[in-house]
Amino acid sequence: MKTTNYLFAGFGGQGILFSGKFLAYKGLTEDKQVSWLPSYGPEMRGGTASCSVIVSDTPVGSPIVSKPDVLIAMNLPSLDKYEDSVVPGGMIFVDSTLVERKVKRTDVTVHYIPATKLASDNKTPTLANMIIVGKVLAALGEFDEEKVTAALKKVISAKRADMLDVNLNVMRLGAEY
Repeated sequence: MKTTNYLFAGFGGQGILFSGKFLAYKGLTEDKQVSWLPSYGPEMRGGTASCSVIVSDTPVGSPIVSKPDVLIAMNLPSLDKYEDSVVPGGMIFVDSTLVERKVKRTDVTVHYIPATKLASDNKTPTLANMIIVGKVLAALGEFDEEKVTAALKKVISAKRADMLDVNLNVMRLGAEY
């Protein structure tokens, strides 16, 4: 039995909620039990945003993630706020384009990904979030293109279908970083 608690955090407009929703749908397409709980400040764009996701082999009792196994910090305030809450042995993924400081803890695995720069360099400036998600899945040994594509098809609306391949490509970029 396996349960993984994820916490995505950053500014509104960085795709935090979309990233969490993608991960939840990926779990659903794999017949897992999932919970997705978005949270954002008074301003969607520019305010703080976080998203708790639980993916489990067993029913999820509470959607609250207070001790994440995996933290995705897309900005410095998020790293400052949530770094200490990650379980010992957990993982922290940092957008090193926007976060200059290093993680202080030594009992977690840390991945620094210049996601915002990679997204900009690849002419996909709004997809830094999915670059990091690609890296998260690769680090967890869960980057399976067929399953990733199935989940993307669930979260990308029909009117944005042209973004499916773009998202898949940036996720590959993150997975290979």
